[in-house]
Amino acid sequence: MPSTFKQRMLSGELLIGTFVKTPAHEIIEVLAMSDLDFLCLDAEHSPFDRGRMDACLAIARALEKPTLVRVPSAAPAAILQALDSGALGVVVPHVNSVAKAEGVARAARFGHGGRGYAGSTRWAGYATRPMSDVLRQSDEETTVIAQIEEPEGVEAAAQIAAIDGIDGLFVGPADLAVCYGESDIAAPVVRDAIRDTGQAAQGAGKAMMTFAGSAAAGPELRALGVSMFFIASEHAFMLRGANAEAAALKS
Repeated sequence: MPSTFKQRMLSGELLIGTFVKTPAHEIIEVLAMSDLDFLCLDAEHSPFDRGRMDACLAIARALEKPTLVRVPSAAPAAILQALDSGALGVVVPHVNSVAKAEGVARAARFGHGGRGYAGSTRWAGYATRPMSDVLRQSDEETTVIAQIEEPEGVEAAAQIAAIDGIDGLFVGPADLAVCYGESDIAAPVVRDAIRDTGQAAQGAGKAMMTFAGSAAAGPELRALGVSMFFIASEHAFMLRGANAEAAALKS
């Protein structure tokens, strides 16, 4: 059940998901029937407006498929909208300092200066539940993942992971590779950054995750401390399937 996703993640259970790039609820319906453990709507790099994000999260929640949103920025409004619409949690890009991580954690949690409270949202049950239940749900369910994708973020990873309210660290290998002047996400300097960030996450009892183009990268990344994988996207899955069928028939 979705309400156990955060506990599964923090326990170090191997979790496999993917990025969803197409802002259409039909994609969620199909992927909800898959063996993936979770989905993540990519509102940073794909054309998710609030309405289409809302529709996709409505279907995900109705079908009990754990679904996160990679928000476009660390802005509190972006975090609030994703959570109110029904996301189990957020992946926040470019968290490269302790101060930014503290702001992200605060924006996703109820409290003075934090997430604004509204009882009439999908996430809160549309005004059918008492505030005490909704606040408890936030503690048990809301998952906040800081994306580490600059060298400064790697250097501050231990301090970021130690922040109360940050539940996991996501290493962004593509942006890290670019920052390090590389063109390969498997470059040694990127692998070192993943290892160091993984050690920081484990030391704080937090989850460690990253992107992988395919399952083939799994064993090496597992050895670096990764327990949660964002494997490719539905775009990649469609292309692989289409190309495999075309190649099989042409051969």
